[in-house]
Amino acid sequence: MDKAAAWLKQTLAYAFENEQLLRQALTHRSAPGQPNNERLEFLGDAVLQLVVSELVFEETQNASEGQLSRLRSTLVKDTTLAEVAADLGIGEHLILGTGEKKSGGHRRSSILADALEAIFGAVYLDAGFAGAREIIKTAYGERLHELSETADLRDPKSRLQEYLQGRKMALPDYAMKNISGKAHKQSFEVSCTIPELDAVTTGKGSTRRDAEQEAATAMLARISHE
Repeated sequence: MDKAAAWLKQTLAYAFENEQLLRQALTHRSAPGQPNNERLEFLGDAVLQLVVSELVFEETQNASEGQLSRLRSTLVKDTTLAEVAADLGIGEHLILGTGEKKSGGHRRSSILADALEAIFGAVYLDAGFAGAREIIKTAYGERLHELSETADLRDPKSRLQEYLQGRKMALPDYAMKNISGKAHKQSFEVSCTIPELDAVTTGKGSTRRDAEQEAATAMLARISHE
């Protein structure tokens, strides 16, 4: 754990009082014979939601409740968590079972996102809410400022609808494709179809709404590219 502890201190300016919490946060359920990070992930998810809500509230003085919700959703969704985790280099320090190691688990988005949330949960237990808030703020860095400065506060579904209506085209059709994951943290996969354009995109999220928004974002990107 010395290498992982040094990495955490360098990247997130944090040192655990109880390093066993760090070990558990980095341990995937595939690793045999030691506590895994699922319980810490559950706790970290709740802490993250509250901290990001507070930070977004502070960063966007004129945003409405709906806009705040969309900004928070953008920051806490699994794809963003995985990006943050990858940027921090968490994958190099994960404790994985043999099968996950061979299949590249240290690069898998879901594993990276879960480990990051587990670290947030572990810091909360080790240093309380103030400590967790600081490490989350450090982890997200400029993403917090960039989001509030550049984000189009209209949600992607609304932007896509306006685009299609402006061209007198039918509205997109959203359909549930798959639901997976643990009971407390399910993942939804939704498709977005525009028959007139013969275009289909998919999106994933922790709620159906988030998945639809991601599918709409992908569709907007596809339309813009074409």
